[in-house]
Amino acid sequence: MYTALIIIGILLALVILMALIAPKNYNVSRSIDFDHSTDIVWENLKYLKKQQEWSPWAKKDPNMEQKFTGIDGEIGAVSYWNGNKEVGEGEQEITKIVEGKRIEQDLRFLKPYKSQSDCYMELEELDGNRSKVTWGFTGNNKFPMNIMMLFMSMDKMVGKDFEQGLQNLKNNLNK
Repeated sequence: MYTALIIIGILLALVILMALIAPKNYNVSRSIDFDHSTDIVWENLKYLKKQQEWSPWAKKDPNMEQKFTGIDGEIGAVSYWNGNKEVGEGEQEITKIVEGKRIEQDLRFLKPYKSQSDCYMELEELDGNRSKVTWGFTGNNKFPMNIMMLFMSMDKMVGKDFEQGLQNLKNNLNK
């Protein structure tokens, strides 16, 4: 009995220690340059329905259920999806727009597990007819998810999807 209590105490101390040193938040972003003006690129960022044309997740499940509410391209517009195991279920809501420069969204996953992240897309004018998009998201790792992040990388899990989405957007604009 005494040995079992010691083992339980050690395991509890280990979990607490891991929770203390585990990452409390994450920030993943990717950028790409375009040979297009900011006006052309912005039209593909601002609208939730346009985002579906280059979204890497839309391509992972082209048959996913989708619903749009609110006025697309305005604060409060929501895109809901429910798809296969690769895309899960969730919604994104436009929360802030700096016209022609930045759009912010609340990204809420419902399945396979509940989580919330802040998503953003920034558009920057480069020289002449060129522009740059940075797409990213940030959030907090809550217990026990933060312990899992000691062994997993949000950047590795999502970064490739961001790269693919930005490349899809570039390909669409170059057609």
